[in-house]
Amino acid sequence: MNASATALDTHNLVTVTKATKIIKKYAQAHAKHPELAHKIPALMFRGAPGVGKSSLIRSIAEELGIGFVDVRLAQMERVDFQGLPSVEKKQTSWNIPSFWPTDPKSKGIILFDEITSAPQDVQVAAYQIVLDRALPNADYELPPGWLIVAAGNRAIDKAVVKAMSSALANRFLHMELAADAESWVEWGVRNGIHPSVTGFIQYRPALLFKMEGENLEQGWPSPRSWERVSTNIDLFNDDVDILRSAVYGLIGTGVGVEFMEFYRMSAKFDDILQVLTNPKKEFKMPEKADERYAVVSAVIYHLWNGETEAEQNKRVDGFYRILDKLTPDFAALLVKGAMMGNDKVKPMEAMNAICSNKHYDAAAEKFDKAFSQQYAALD
Repeated sequence: MNASATALDTHNLVTVTKATKIIKKYAQAHAKHPELAHKIPALMFRGAPGVGKSSLIRSIAEELGIGFVDVRLAQMERVDFQGLPSVEKKQTSWNIPSFWPTDPKSKGIILFDEITSAPQDVQVAAYQIVLDRALPNADYELPPGWLIVAAGNRAIDKAVVKAMSSALANRFLHMELAADAESWVEWGVRNGIHPSVTGFIQYRPALLFKMEGENLEQGWPSPRSWERVSTNIDLFNDDVDILRSAVYGLIGTGVGVEFMEFYRMSAKFDDILQVLTNPKKEFKMPEKADERYAVVSAVIYHLWNGETEAEQNKRVDGFYRILDKLTPDFAALLVKGAMMGNDKVKPMEAMNAICSNKHYDAAAEKFDKAFSQQYAALD
């Protein structure tokens, strides 16, 4: 057995892909089997600032079509979390805050964000809800359909972190979320991140998350800041000068300069949608690696956005025309991205559409490894 396979992982590192599977499985268990609510542990995700903990959990709740409550513990005092007492007929009762779910049949994820930055008394107030799913002194129990997830930063990242007591820590299943480029790109494809961003991260994966050598008091590259770069591209794609300032402010000047050059280059392939939908449209595959990354990410971005079945079939035909022009390494990237689907098309639906197309047999023979790897991943 090799050393890497037996090395002790003291942080229990998980990728975005693995974390997504765990959270989904737990949330679905709460929804389908409410009797297990007290047996399923609450989840605790640590990670560097900006690694995407909160947005990941929110997007999972949206994908599952369940409720989501984001409770920022670092901004709370104990009464904000537990509620205020009132006296009626010489008896004290507690008025719980409005964010707590009260419908006994409701389902969702409640996120205790910034828990490692929360004041000690707020952490103490969280003990009982995490362990017993109830608030101390209040006649309140969290509905069984709700999964408890907590998130916090790490002390090594120079973030504001308070030690979590052993009593609270022992109430969680602990994991550390890694900034993994491949998993983040998969998440980005499914959540509408601009193709120039996903393409750049595929081309320069080390720049998904970079703190070393960066001014941490200003913008620096992280999954959170790249998501915001994508939003700013949508806002300022008609004014490159303003976009450049926004990008520099989000990810820093050094990485920003490199990204803006990639963005300028990728603009040459803005006609990819026409190539996908018009078989008469001429297209010459570029030779440079960065340009091929841009082409692949643009195809993946546009592939599953057809408004009608006929238009969608045209795009799949176009996918095969472009695939045929790629080398095996980039063909594997394109097949993988295509079979991930997006926020409208599920992975199994994407695979069925690709495999039922008339061009499939010839492409599968030419790029057998690329297709077989994705069958195994979706199995």
